[in-house]
Amino acid sequence: MDPPGRVAAGHGDALEGALLTTLLARSAAELVVLDDALRVLWSHGAYGATPRHRIGDRFGEGFLLDDPPAFEALLSEARAGPEPRLLRTKGRRTAEEGPSRSLLLTAQRLEGPEGGAPLGVLVAVDDVTEGERDSRRAAAVAAVRDSVGRTMDATATARELAECLVPDYAGIAAVDLVIDVLHGEEPPSAAEVEGRPLRRAAMSSAVPLPAHASVDVRYLPPRTPFGRALADAHPRLVDLESEVVWLDADPQWNRAVRLAGAHSLLIAPLTLHGTVLGMLTLYRCGGDEPFCAADLDAAAILAARAALTMDNARRYQHDHTIAATVQRRLLPQPARAQVALDTAHAHRVGPDTSCWYDSIALPGARTALVVGAVAGGSIQAAAVMGQLRLVVRALAELDLPPDELLARLHESAARLAKERAALPPGDPLHREPLTAACVYTVYDPSTRQFATACAGGAPPLIVSPEGRVWAPEVAPGPALGSPDLGPLAKSVVTVAEGSVLALRAGGFVRDTESADAQLRSALARPEFRLPELCDAMVYALPDEALEEGAVLLLARTGALPRDHVVTVELGYERTSPAEARGIVREQCATWGIDEDTARGTELLASELVTNAVRYGAPPVRMRLVLSDVLTCEVYDDGAAAPQLRHPRTMDEGGRGLYLVAQFAARWGVRPTGTGKVLWAEQALHDGE
Repeated sequence: MDPPGRVAAGHGDALEGALLTTLLARSAAELVVLDDALRVLWSHGAYGATPRHRIGDRFGEGFLLDDPPAFEALLSEARAGPEPRLLRTKGRRTAEEGPSRSLLLTAQRLEGPEGGAPLGVLVAVDDVTEGERDSRRAAAVAAVRDSVGRTMDATATARELAECLVPDYAGIAAVDLVIDVLHGEEPPSAAEVEGRPLRRAAMSSAVPLPAHASVDVRYLPPRTPFGRALADAHPRLVDLESEVVWLDADPQWNRAVRLAGAHSLLIAPLTLHGTVLGMLTLYRCGGDEPFCAADLDAAAILAARAALTMDNARRYQHDHTIAATVQRRLLPQPARAQVALDTAHAHRVGPDTSCWYDSIALPGARTALVVGAVAGGSIQAAAVMGQLRLVVRALAELDLPPDELLARLHESAARLAKERAALPPGDPLHREPLTAACVYTVYDPSTRQFATACAGGAPPLIVSPEGRVWAPEVAPGPALGSPDLGPLAKSVVTVAEGSVLALRAGGFVRDTESADAQLRSALARPEFRLPELCDAMVYALPDEALEEGAVLLLARTGALPRDHVVTVELGYERTSPAEARGIVREQCATWGIDEDTARGTELLASELVTNAVRYGAPPVRMRLVLSDVLTCEVYDDGAAAPQLRHPRTMDEGGRGLYLVAQFAARWGVRPTGTGKVLWAEQALHDGE
């Protein structure tokens, strides 16, 4: 058997000649053999065409290479060893041929017979221009696919689009969006887009551009390639080196791109389902080859991908705007002034958390402070936030202790979670767990005490008048709506007058010691006014924390004057109502209360004490509190809470609470540790 590479006897010269002829005829490269002086010893044209070189010519006479020294270095390397050497460069046959073409040069030494001196260097010249163009277009499409649409922000998406195309595919890229799209509104159809303003959302350039080269908002005249591309939703390819009169439509921008050496323009409208979201504009500058017809198809693919991500961002912006509006409408408007307590807040609507805050006036000059958060920034999360806030306010009207109030709020959240789980499987909410947290605290200025409970939230921070920041020991309860039925504990702390309480939720709750320490450091400035403290806390917050949704509620404590709170012990006997009336009459005179209010308070005190003596249990105690209202509170150890009735004409009893409800501005009952307290408020006339 003959060794490989050998020819059967009698077929050598003919077979080798035919084989060489066939291979040369089908070669995609032009082949040239050069001597040491770079003169042509032999040449063959690509695909059998007439070769560019003639025998005896120098190689540079057949190809005008853009980088001749690199070619000479290639030949030196090829002559030095048997391995082939490669060079990617650009060149053209003559100066009149047009832009340089992309060439792949392969050089290999031709060995002499039986180890003799080399015969020359074989150079294969491949024109890879079209292949590189195809690869360039494919790389641009892949870059848009991989890099665009990583956020749900239309402006950020436009920036990603412009930056991923420069400089590899274009020298300048600009993205203009219909202003309606940036606001999350429905984009216009192609028939409606004429005359609509577009905003320059992003621009990227690999060449220097003058400052303020581009206007922020522009109107595209219909008699320009830009206007025509938007009108019929088809890309446009424009040669800027020809005389075009429409450039005067935007002289500032077009002068800038001309100075940058732009010679080729590609316009791709961003369209989706018959609507127009904006426009992608690409320029090639300087020595870069101009766009060609094949780039129109690539531009259509780029624009379709970008338009889809833009529309997703627009829809998200639309939903987020509605959710943010709902959140803001559900918050207290405006902030309520409370007795002996100054408050300030910082609230940030975010896509990840729906936060709320509230301050609620309670009887006895007390104030309830609330912060809470619901996971998610959707409309549904904002609705749950509103529901929980209303439940808290309703429960606060019952004047429940913080731990009991949050326990009932937990039950309400659990019912909402069950309703969500019972939705059809196709409903998006069916797969989203309801996760919420709430911190509820009550401040009593007569004792300077805070009573606090937490359900899934972080305990408040307290700043002493000296600037020491500390957190009370509040047992963390289960998150609202969670299956955990663990107990909720109440913590009571006494603070100095002028202390600052900080309740926080969402982004203001940090899970690292360094971040929490940074917030505490910002808070340790008791000399600041509360709005300044809010600003300091916001400045100390990382950007990502602020963007996710956050709320901060600050309260600086005051105290009621000692002579504005009067407490007396009453006997558990029939004469106690009369005794209470006398005490009220005397104290109202001391405080300078007008006669009508004093008489009304006498009546209220008499009926409240009568109820305690008749239906309660000893001991009986009465407390009068003068703040922005006059409050009468009657304590007893009876567990039964009285119910308001509407007595009939012949009924002997049941009129006491009815009279209280008629005369009092507000009244109610709340439990204590051993019994209950009945209370009623009287509004004070102006000037008192």
